[in-house]
Amino acid sequence: MEKNQQIAASVLELVGGKENISFVTHCMTRLRLNLKDESIVDDEKVKKIKGVLGIAHSGGQYQIIIGQNVPKVYKAVCETGGFQQEAAIEENLDQPKEKLTLKTIGSNIMNYMSGAMTQLIGVMIGAAMFKTVLVLIGPDMLKLISVESDTYLLLNAIYNAFYYFLPVFLGYSAAKKLGTNVTLGMMMGTLLLVPDFVSLIGTKESISIYGLLNAPVQSYAQSVLPILLAVAIMSVVETFFKKVVPDVLSTIFVPTLTIAVMVPLLFCVCGPIGGYIGAWVGDLLIGFGDVGGFVAVAVVAALWEFLVMTGMHAVLITFAITTMLQTGSDSFVLVAGGIATWSAFGMALGAFFKQKKQRGESGKLWIFRVGNSRRCD
Repeated sequence: MEKNQQIAASVLELVGGKENISFVTHCMTRLRLNLKDESIVDDEKVKKIKGVLGIAHSGGQYQIIIGQNVPKVYKAVCETGGFQQEAAIEENLDQPKEKLTLKTIGSNIMNYMSGAMTQLIGVMIGAAMFKTVLVLIGPDMLKLISVESDTYLLLNAIYNAFYYFLPVFLGYSAAKKLGTNVTLGMMMGTLLLVPDFVSLIGTKESISIYGLLNAPVQSYAQSVLPILLAVAIMSVVETFFKKVVPDVLSTIFVPTLTIAVMVPLLFCVCGPIGGYIGAWVGDLLIGFGDVGGFVAVAVVAALWEFLVMTGMHAVLITFAITTMLQTGSDSFVLVAGGIATWSAFGMALGAFFKQKKQRGESGKLWIFRVGNSRRCD
């Protein structure tokens, strides 16, 4: 708290005081100030504030890059300067609209998928940590608990509470990313996991939708692409009904009509297409691994984080597990995933040592690096 207050006080002082600020808000990483006179600010002095990563001038705002700690700094600035606190805005709100090209379409798709997944990283890691503890103390390693124990059941349930219901969480985050109704987004996810439908897996090949279309019966637990496709289409459908349905009837009929239209699209289009795309990419990469050798490992390792972002890595992991059960080893998928993971560790460690700064007793700046350190004036 003291650190945030110090950053806020330094920022206010160097931008000319609260009298020079007409409006202040923030996004995911930046403190955004509307200054009355921007010319009086010394950018270099602002950059030297401990906790400030950089500055930017965009959209008529003086933007101070703080990082993930920006909400706390923003709160401190508002409290110190007596400003009204506002909700966070979109990170790229002030960027100019780009022409629609194949490049921008691809970029928008990746931005949508990554934006939906990024919101879930915290709970995703939290749930996975309980699974890690389960594996560690379970019957396969330390043998401290058995499969029948309540502890095993509890730890496994905590993990499945997120990963089994991943489509529901993604329905929320994807809808939030697109600015559409988040409860409808969650509804799309719950439809994929309704017990009445799940119980049909293995007993029926298809189910009739409205007596007009047949939808394949398959599992969507832990799936990613079907719900992402569904919410993207749902945002368009909901927007359409908001325009044509009178306001007095919108509370009832906009969600009702949106769900009515989305049900066949969800089960007959989004679900099957999402499953086919994931399977196709997985089969393509698996075939590549059979003929590509170490080159295939390198390519998959380079693409691994993008596959994780879209959930397509699950197909490859399933293949790896099957291979290990059959032959006792896997020399393709797990090797590529391991290389990518250790590369991510290396980048994170490099970023840590780059940002790690500490002032010694003499007031000099110390910059720590792997293996050694050097003193900088």
